[in-house]
Amino acid sequence: MKQFKYFISTILLLTVLTINAQTTDETQIRKAINGYIVGTSYNYPDSILSAFMPGAQMFLDKKGQPLFVMTVEKYASGVAKSEPGKFNGRVTNILSIDQFEGIASAKLEVLIPGLNKRFIDLLLLKKLEDGWKIISKTAASEISDRNTEKVLLILSSATRQGDSDLTAGNSFSEVGIAYHGYQKAGYHVDIVTPLGGEAPLAYINPSDSFQLECLYNFDFMYALKNTKKPSDLNPDDYKIVQFTGGSAPIFDLPQNPDIQQIAMHVYEKNNGVIAAVCHGTAAIVNLKTSDGKYLVDGKNVNGYPDSHERKDLPHYEQYPFILETVLKERGGNFKHSKVGTPHMEVDGRLVTGQNFQSSKMVTEKSVEVYKKTKQD
Repeated sequence: MKQFKYFISTILLLTVLTINAQTTDETQIRKAINGYIVGTSYNYPDSILSAFMPGAQMFLDKKGQPLFVMTVEKYASGVAKSEPGKFNGRVTNILSIDQFEGIASAKLEVLIPGLNKRFIDLLLLKKLEDGWKIISKTAASEISDRNTEKVLLILSSATRQGDSDLTAGNSFSEVGIAYHGYQKAGYHVDIVTPLGGEAPLAYINPSDSFQLECLYNFDFMYALKNTKKPSDLNPDDYKIVQFTGGSAPIFDLPQNPDIQQIAMHVYEKNNGVIAAVCHGTAAIVNLKTSDGKYLVDGKNVNGYPDSHERKDLPHYEQYPFILETVLKERGGNFKHSKVGTPHMEVDGRLVTGQNFQSSKMVTEKSVEVYKKTKQD
């Protein structure tokens, strides 16, 4: 018995050490990449040089040449000609990182306003004696109207419904529709959960062609596996926040102060849009404006109606509150349509939808509302 306990303890210790090592590597990899990002966006050649292995080569495109090769030192010398510390408009987002032992690759999206181009950088990294370094880079571009503005999708971290053994997750189709819809509209999309890391998923149907396409989209699945924590975010970056539905949001999002603060910052400080779909509307019931009033007070709102709930199923007993009831108690003018019908309510910069069938219209309307607000 003692040997068994010793064996289990050893396994647990090795697991913890492995996880810590992976976390340290991930942190160092991101540190190197961020050094490159900061250096290229704010004209710091030393930051670029510290991110790369000395002599590292860049394989780039240049008009009239099949391949243009440049050392990182030459690249950094070009950056040194610009004013250090001044933002040059170059916005870079990490799309994915793939790590194995002492090697890694990273995919970055680079947007430069005015060029109408979207660049993709591919970085190859290796763990050296002095830490992780970028050992080579290649890049390509496409004509794109993608802008530098960002949208934030807020998902739940809950994996269980209340105190029960019933599993919980975020609606895969709703997240996919919103993520790709905002991308198509020209926005970069970040995903945040209260705990960060892997987002629990629900209602995945690989027989659905759209969902199957989402499942094979590496960047999308990477974003779901590596969601940001609230502390990772700068709320000033976002113009729209959207709460998607599923069986999980009602169990952690309404009570999370960090999530609530981010949403209201975007709404009040950034003059942005708050959107919610289906049971994701549960996340807005406790949102309050700076004057202390509930966000939904006096507004037309929508969400998953109580009359549409399957009250005979076990999950209904786990709900901490009834969505429609609380929205009404908070002063919301709750409107809905019959079961399975898309329905959306728009009141100022608050956009709410009834069910997953409403996801597309909520995403498109949120973009429309933001653009009109920005124009006005």
